Amino acid sequence: MGCIVKNLREVIRRPLITEKATQLQEAAGKYSFEVDTRANKIDVKRAVEAMFDVKVVKVNTTSVHGKVKRLGRFAGRRSDWKKAIVTLADGETIDFFES
Repeated sequence: MGCIVKNLREVIRRPLITEKATQLQEAAGKYSFEVDTRANKIDVKRAVEAMFDVKVVKVNTTSVHGKVKRLGRFAGRRSDWKKAIVTLADGETIDFFES
C-alpha cells in the first residue's frame, strides 16, 4: 500500500474551526481538518505530525456529501469532501492562531 497523495502538504486542506470542533479541542484534544478525498488515515497522520510537530494517537475520517442548494429555480450541488478528526497525545496542542 503506497501513499496515493504524493505531497503531504496537499493532504490537509484547512482546519475546521466550528463551535463543535472547538468543544472537541478543549474537552478531548481532538482537532478537525478538511482533507483530500484520496487521503487515507496514514497520510493524514503523517501530514499532521510533519506540519505541526505533534504526536498523533488516532485518526478518524468521514466522507461528507455535498448539499443541494437552490437559487430560485436553479439547483446546484456543493462538492463532496472528507473530514478527519485527529486525536493528539496528552499534553500536545496545535495553535491555529499563532501571533
